[in-house]
Amino acid sequence: MIGLLTYRPETAKPIADLANTLLRSPGSLSRGERELIAATVSHGNECRFCANSHSAIAAHELDDRPLVDQVLADPAEAPVSGKLRALLHIAEQVRVSGKAVTPDHIAVARSAGATDLEIHDTVLIAAMFCMMNRYVDGLGTFAPLDPAGYAEAAKSIAANGYGA
Repeated sequence: MIGLLTYRPETAKPIADLANTLLRSPGSLSRGERELIAATVSHGNECRFCANSHSAIAAHELDDRPLVDQVLADPAEAPVSGKLRALLHIAEQVRVSGKAVTPDHIAVARSAGATDLEIHDTVLIAAMFCMMNRYVDGLGTFAPLDPAGYAEAAKSIAANGYGA
């Protein structure tokens, strides 16, 4: 990924800025929850690099690797709040098609306590990761098999942000 961003620095900055805004800025969803949305979309898109990277960051931020693995295996049954479950479902719909998000999905999220900003950011995180998954896979990004490498990178991103 670093190679892709280094190759075209004029696009790297806006990508990093958007990632930092959506995944790291202060908000009512924790950094770990937002990373979990990114990991779930990437997992669904079968983007090994992004799924492994963002699940490692989510696990680091949440301090709960088993929970991340449960969400990736079955978000509908994972032990998360009703609000996060509804937002993950919206993210999955965006992954399939933006038009797959219905007023009922929004109503369920709102009734579970999601704010309009949280719904907005969930849709934007999901859309961004659909783009990023295609960027990474379309240019053949190397995806290490060893999870330890992702865990080390997760610590650095958690401490320094994206593009640092």
